[in-house]
Amino acid sequence: MAFRGWPATALEFYEGLEADNSKSYWNDNKDVYERDVKAPMVALLGELAEEFGDSRLFRPNRDVRFSASKEPYKTTIAATIGDGYVQLSSYGLMAGAGMYHFASDQLERYRSAVASDRTGPALESVIAAVAKSRVDVHGTEPLKTAPKGYPKDHPRIHLLRNKGLVASKMWPAAAWLGTAGARTRVVEVLRAATPLNSWLDDNVGPSTMDDGPGFNRRR
Repeated sequence: MAFRGWPATALEFYEGLEADNSKSYWNDNKDVYERDVKAPMVALLGELAEEFGDSRLFRPNRDVRFSASKEPYKTTIAATIGDGYVQLSSYGLMAGAGMYHFASDQLERYRSAVASDRTGPALESVIAAVAKSRVDVHGTEPLKTAPKGYPKDHPRIHLLRNKGLVASKMWPAAAWLGTAGARTRVVEVLRAATPLNSWLDDNVGPSTMDDGPGFNRRR
């Protein structure tokens, strides 16, 4: 199956799920999910594999054991592709890459690299280059103050406060989402994020810990 985008019924499926997040709704509309939501995502991932690597499609049901929300189903379909991430919801399409949440050992290496007068300025240059492609680079879970051991007036304090670093772009739902042009947008973001992924690979790398979820395919 070639990727031809997501039909309007895919967005309508999630609009309905947001209004009625129940097993009965899911069972009544599972055929729509399989045909109009999941199948296009699988087709997209298959077409991206040669350039970006292996993919992993997330399960549609939520793990409610440790969540404040007890709604049984996610209102998005999402997957990792290489070091990237793709997500569809009723609001539109999102693509990104990076490391969403550093594990403890990754965070230590990240901060050390950011503070360095060699690798820190290199990261700033990478962020500027990615931004030129109209892809946002931002930190996640930022601290309100400087992390322990680093001065508050460090020239890269805005980067040191982060607990993750990603490049991403979100597109509101529109007619193009139902065409193969959606693939082009995802590819552009993943390619634009390549310098950031390279910096993270070189300076942060994989984790030996078990507390680094998110985009961290490097673990």
